Amino acid sequence: MADAPAPSTPTAPSSDTPPELLALRHQIDAVDRELLALLNKRASLALSVGSLKKKEGSVVFRPEREAQVIDGLKAINQGPLMTDTIAPIWREVMSACRALETPTRVAYLGPAGTFSEEAALGYFGSSLVRVMCASIDEVFRTTAAGAADFGVVPVENSTEGVVARSLDIFLTTPLFIIGETSLFVRHNLMRKDNALDGIEVVCAHPQALAQCHGWLSAHLPHAERRPVSSNAEGARLAAQDSRLAAIASVRASSEYGLHVISPAIQDDPHNRTRFAIVTDPHRHPAPKASGHDCTSLVVSVSNRPGAVHDMLVPLKKHGVSMTRFESRPARSGQWEYYFYIDLQGHPDEPQVQVALQELREACAYFKVLGTYPLDTH
Repeated sequence: MADAPAPSTPTAPSSDTPPELLALRHQIDAVDRELLALLNKRASLALSVGSLKKKEGSVVFRPEREAQVIDGLKAINQGPLMTDTIAPIWREVMSACRALETPTRVAYLGPAGTFSEEAALGYFGSSLVRVMCASIDEVFRTTAAGAADFGVVPVENSTEGVVARSLDIFLTTPLFIIGETSLFVRHNLMRKDNALDGIEVVCAHPQALAQCHGWLSAHLPHAERRPVSSNAEGARLAAQDSRLAAIASVRASSEYGLHVISPAIQDDPHNRTRFAIVTDPHRHPAPKASGHDCTSLVVSVSNRPGAVHDMLVPLKKHGVSMTRFESRPARSGQWEYYFYIDLQGHPDEPQVQVALQELREACAYFKVLGTYPLDTH
């Protein structure tokens, strides 16, 4: 029988490595060991917190608490670490610690490689249980049924405006919003062959096709634009047929083994999509005030002169800022509309509480969709 191979040993540094560089590397190694020890200490404390929460029957994930932790760290940061990098680092730390208490199941539009998946990972960190859904409707249904603790759904794009299907479902779903995240959306054209020639069909989500309309018209004017359930689904189809191309993320190109033949084809270079984090209010309480919150509503008013004006008077009267105002047809056949409104502030704040009470009285239909910390990270 042959001898077992000797255990591998670290590669010795090159003899021409400058002593100063070797010294710095040793210091970094020492700091890494300190960081690991501190992270494990934090994890132990998180487990103790989890035990207390379990006895009290309170929830593991508190978005306002995590927002306050990150804001506090950003406030005391003195560099050279860039302040914008603190949030993603600590989200991963908190995600890993949270996973020690209980797995967090998150539903989003699949398959693997969608921007919804990227948004979910960015918000919750990578230590989660991924629940991929075939449609936005299924994300809401899965979360409402308890098969996922949270759902991540797109609600607005900086180029194409609102995601109509999400807004329509908010009218009837029992779920409410407990968080938001905004994602820079970079659309890439990809296919099996590393060439632009021979593309007959471009597959993507309707929103992505619309966001790349100008580029497609200029570079692939004769190609069919085929809407599919998600960009990642388009990438999956393109991996099976060289005549097809997809518009999707770099993550999707890696997932399905495709060549990115034209990067960043979105018409707006600053294209962003906003996602809402939804959950069942019976299983997860509304976040408490964090100091920078948003309250989302959907309302309607009777069809009479001055009704919309009267609806907005309480906001001005009590100094509550409105940051978004969208309308959607009520589909009643009577030219009636629902209005989706974002307000700055939390209902626990006196001026917001009074404004909401008076606004409710002025509306024929009134529903709070959620109150949550603003995405400032």
